[in-house]
Amino acid sequence: MYHILISIYQLCVRIYSLFDKKAGLMWKGGRAAFDVLGEQVDAHSKYIWVHAASLGEFEQGRPLIEYLKKEHPEYKILLTFFSPSGYEVRKNYEGADIICYLPLDTRSNARRFLSLVHPCMAFFIKYEFWYNYLHILKQRQIPVYSVSSIFRPTQVFFQWYGRRYSRVLHCFTHFFVQNEESRALLAEIGISNVTISGDTRFDRVQEIASKVGALPILSAFAKDARVFVAGSSWQPDERVFIPYFNGEKRWKVILAPHVVDEGHLQEIEQQLARPVVRYSKSTPALAEEADYLIIDGYGLLSSVYRYGTVAYIGGGFGTGVHNVLEAAVWQIPVIFGPNNGRFMEIQQLKHCGGGFEIKDEQDFGELMQKIISQPGFLQLAGEKAGGYVRKNAGAIDVIVKKVFEDIKAGC
Repeated sequence: MYHILISIYQLCVRIYSLFDKKAGLMWKGGRAAFDVLGEQVDAHSKYIWVHAASLGEFEQGRPLIEYLKKEHPEYKILLTFFSPSGYEVRKNYEGADIICYLPLDTRSNARRFLSLVHPCMAFFIKYEFWYNYLHILKQRQIPVYSVSSIFRPTQVFFQWYGRRYSRVLHCFTHFFVQNEESRALLAEIGISNVTISGDTRFDRVQEIASKVGALPILSAFAKDARVFVAGSSWQPDERVFIPYFNGEKRWKVILAPHVVDEGHLQEIEQQLARPVVRYSKSTPALAEEADYLIIDGYGLLSSVYRYGTVAYIGGGFGTGVHNVLEAAVWQIPVIFGPNNGRFMEIQQLKHCGGGFEIKDEQDFGELMQKIISQPGFLQLAGEKAGGYVRKNAGAIDVIVKKVFEDIKAGC
């Protein structure tokens, strides 16, 4: 059944690629991967393969990649992506020796891919469970690890109709999971090669925060002001907070939308009733005079949060909230929409008092009034958010200890 579904999916991607840019990039990238590998793989080198579906998973795997590059330079790193939103942003990442798309998970693609690379070890980040790749890795006795994975009772592996597919989980050498629930679920289907390591994103955001330098335009904009940072916002998020700040002149707003195409940027600007400037067109002098600063590019957001008094993370009125940890590490309260139930870190932020869910404009206005009128509340919430990140860092240490043991054993 899996092989039939993959074939259908492959056909759908091929057809959709004729009309959709993202699908087109994925289709062409997957087909070009074999040429990339054929040209760049050094037959005399040993490769460690790290696979991340998209940009978020890459950030989870990045601390591991950089540890391996630093501590074990005798290995080269192959980094693969499934989604264009990961590959197109990080295709020039200097931490990997080869970067390409992962071809679709057919038997022939998996055999060809692994025959070209001959990895001595593989890491799949979080949710990646490609049936053919994993079975062939196991057949060839190549150690393969699942990093920062998280499991829920609703997943197919734990349903009566998914027990056959759940065999794919037995292909992993070891699981590094985020929580006890994941360990217990795996135990129910006979998997005990599990370590509760936590989430490597905590390590990653702490590393970013320790290295961020000043950004002159942001420094000028935020000077002596209360700053609301809206990160990865979508239209439903913007409809909640923009009306509030159009009438609240005691705050400035940094707005970093998830989609930065010209149409969306113009749509945002039409809603703003106070002076606005785009980051790409600004100078420190222009930024200081503006009340809204729109981040109209990628790669800055994790650094932008340092200038915030409060952060709002978008996606909670759609498919799900984006990365809250990038903001929380700066010891500021984090606000998000209601679609957040499947994110463990958000539930824990809410529980500790560093994160706040809002359901509509009224909720948002009431929360902001509390923040404005109670300085002690603002300070305590920020401390709770930052403390939560610090407490949960350290996953990379647990993972590399196990990996180092395997490397010493003769990878």
